[in-house]
Amino acid sequence: MCTSPRPRRRALRAAGTLLTAAGLLISGCSSGSSTAAVSMAALPKSTPRALTPYYEQKLAWRECGAPGFECATMKAPLDYDKPDSGDIKLAVSRKKATGPGQRIGSLLVNPGGPGGSAIGYLQAYAALGYPASVRARYDMVAIDPRGVARSEPVECLDGKQMDAYTQTDVTPDNTRERDELVRAYKKFAAGCEARSAKILPHVSTVEAARDMDVLRSVLGDDKLTYVGASYGTFLGATYAGLYPDRVGRLVLDGAMDPSLSARAMNEDQTAGFETAFQSFAKDCLKRTDCPLGGAAGAGAAGAAGSVNGGTPSGGHGGHGGDAPSAGGRPAATPATAGERLKAFFQKLDENPIPTGTPGRDLGEALATTGVIAAMYDEGAWPQLREALSAAMKDKNGKGLLALSDSYYERADDGRYANLMFANAAVNCLDLPPSFTSPDEVAKALPAFEKASPVFGDGLAWSALNCAYWPVKATGRSHRIEAKGAAPIVVVGTTRDPATPYRWAESLAAQLDSGTLLTYNGDGHTAYGRGSACIDSAINDYLLKGTAPRDGKRCS
Repeated sequence: MCTSPRPRRRALRAAGTLLTAAGLLISGCSSGSSTAAVSMAALPKSTPRALTPYYEQKLAWRECGAPGFECATMKAPLDYDKPDSGDIKLAVSRKKATGPGQRIGSLLVNPGGPGGSAIGYLQAYAALGYPASVRARYDMVAIDPRGVARSEPVECLDGKQMDAYTQTDVTPDNTRERDELVRAYKKFAAGCEARSAKILPHVSTVEAARDMDVLRSVLGDDKLTYVGASYGTFLGATYAGLYPDRVGRLVLDGAMDPSLSARAMNEDQTAGFETAFQSFAKDCLKRTDCPLGGAAGAGAAGAAGSVNGGTPSGGHGGHGGDAPSAGGRPAATPATAGERLKAFFQKLDENPIPTGTPGRDLGEALATTGVIAAMYDEGAWPQLREALSAAMKDKNGKGLLALSDSYYERADDGRYANLMFANAAVNCLDLPPSFTSPDEVAKALPAFEKASPVFGDGLAWSALNCAYWPVKATGRSHRIEAKGAAPIVVVGTTRDPATPYRWAESLAAQLDSGTLLTYNGDGHTAYGRGSACIDSAINDYLLKGTAPRDGKRCS
């Protein structure tokens, strides 16, 4: 995390998951091969006559939020194929360039999701925390994508219903538990249809990218300058694919690979969270307060291991090959740390522990969400160690519940932001479902458990939700080449949990003008997270138009 009050960037495709909102990519049926996917076709360069009124509209700006911010409402067609069938109202916010120096134009930002509020991100962080040199010369601008936050938000369940939904068991052990999981997914989908039927067919990423082009025109910019993170990279790359001649300076940080099926993304991301957990575990085991068997010695290891009588049945690895510690016990390793955590999750599946909030005991689903939430930023690791210690040693689940609530954007009064609702709505429209039945999930479990012994089971079952979505997917996996576009900077972090590094490699290779910038480190995304090398390269690009050398690496 950078020093400003920056909201944690969510995983790209949480898909309304019960387990974690952990970016479970709703999966499709294609092979996931970049070479097999069809390339996205650009739209005609001329604006269709029916869209001219949208492109030429004037925004009525008004003061809003903190001093210096302005807000407006922009109209776009609900259905671009039938622009005369009605409008959708989209919320826009900006903070004008502060100077000194000549204004370059507008810089549009998006924090990801899908479902993250770009306006919330702008007003809480970007317009204050971006480098002063960038803010001096750009109007900082955000638009909440259709269906998100202030832009005719998708709604699905009330607070109490969401509390129940987020506690649903997503590691079913028998037919009864499978049926309960399916009922939860169906109830979620039915709630979205009942509350948001009009907008559900029209919240795709392609439509959101077309909205950004309307905004570009309305702001008076010939080309789009944009910084997108996580899912925001898919949104930005989609814009480039549709309008390559209108690409200005695009930064895609924590990149997605649009050529993959959702099933392939699910498996890759599952492996990504395992990689992040291994990094966390290595760090944790050096600490005296590590509850997974670290430097505290046998006492800590014993406390952690005792949650389920030691190594979980069927656990990966095992203690037999570990070198003994000074006290005669096997030395703790990331593998044994994972076993202890998995054993703890299994114990919670049977016996949830108190959190201090009535009706919200900490079970396996909420605990896993809390752990995965902390994987996005190594700055959250101390908080996770403390929360795990309290839960595993003292049977106090308050800390892990707080991490889970922050991820789901649940307020203290029990209300949820629409993050999870919009997330599912976009994901289930963008790609066909990962699985169409519980039997398909069951067959895929070995692959997911191989990708992550700790998280694989739950992440696989969480990918079932779009099977019951009320609107058929309109998108498919595809390559994005954006031939003829100006240089586009694609940023990848080597141990990113939510957007694995190879996705950045793939997207940079697909883009005709892509240039890959690598951060060798932990956490989700790279810009503004402490690497002077990364920040300098991106700032130079935004201010001077000079893209970093393709393949440049930073740490």
